[in-house]
Amino acid sequence: MALPAQKQFKYWGIAAVMFAVVMWALGGVLMPFILGAAIAYMIDPIADRLEAWGLSRTAATALITVGALLVFLLLLVLVVPALVSQMIDLAQVLPQLMRDLRSFAAEHFPSVFEEDSRIHQAVTAFLQTMQSRAVEVLQSVAGSAVSVLNVVILLVIVPVVAVYLLLDWDRMVARIDELLPRDHQPVIRRLAREIDTVMASFIRGMGTVCLILGTYYAVALMLVGLNFGLAVGFIAGLVTFIPYLGALIGGALAIGLALFQFWGDWLSIGLVAIIFAIGQVIEGNLLTPKLVGSSVGLHPVWLLLALSVFGALFGFVGMLVAVPVAAALGVVARFLTEQYLHSRLYQGQSHRDAGAE
Repeated sequence: MALPAQKQFKYWGIAAVMFAVVMWALGGVLMPFILGAAIAYMIDPIADRLEAWGLSRTAATALITVGALLVFLLLLVLVVPALVSQMIDLAQVLPQLMRDLRSFAAEHFPSVFEEDSRIHQAVTAFLQTMQSRAVEVLQSVAGSAVSVLNVVILLVIVPVVAVYLLLDWDRMVARIDELLPRDHQPVIRRLAREIDTVMASFIRGMGTVCLILGTYYAVALMLVGLNFGLAVGFIAGLVTFIPYLGALIGGALAIGLALFQFWGDWLSIGLVAIIFAIGQVIEGNLLTPKLVGSSVGLHPVWLLLALSVFGALFGFVGMLVAVPVAAALGVVARFLTEQYLHSRLYQGQSHRDAGAE
């Protein structure tokens, strides 16, 4: 006999709370495994395609691993040194750019620096807030991500976890399917398929969009002659998955650097602005509709809320799982809405009586 709905809700609620507590307590430890699982999930369709062409799962995994290793070595030799150098130079140049900006503002907008003006007070408060936030971020980075041990762990554990999960992905999915509660198996399978569709469309699609746009911005900005073009393109492509934020950060950074580098050369400054305008047109009208699709159902506000909440609760690991969890919650919310619209709570007794007549 099946458990009553109240007991089932209690047990699943306890499981959800335990999962959240584990995520909060072991977030830093779980990060390499979450990254490895995300990589395995993203490239699983490639392994499935190779299997359809006649390769075994082991051979397909080995071929993907060798190909990924070759690509990584090429990037390590050709791209990573230049990118790291530009990122370091950019971090060193930014303070001087801020001083130049202050001198420019003092010359052309002296009211900003009048201590009694509201503009001066607002700007001062904003700069103090940004400075405190920057210190917090730098302290967090210095205490975790820059640690040699953590970097080694990421470089070693993430690929190993990804390879093993990719090798056993289909068996794991089949085993989880066997463990589903029999009474709820059809509904869970339906929700799982919808969640997989949403996650595949968003994560794989947006991953491809980020890669294409990042490459486009980096190459175009370097061709224009902008200093740190590779670094700016990398930053803009990396944050493209957050709606509007990638273009805002990348565009503001690139145009700001262009103003200081090409001041007076309005053609070059205009070319930098046009590069980002073209990128947004390509993303909005070609890349996102084709690669992500309109059926994802992740509203930008919902996505930003998920990133903010999970980032505040679980740190960087929370931001990694925010998109999958947001996708899953969105699917579950639509399912519950559908059930509600067919329930007596929504339709009422009068609607049922009218239907019977």
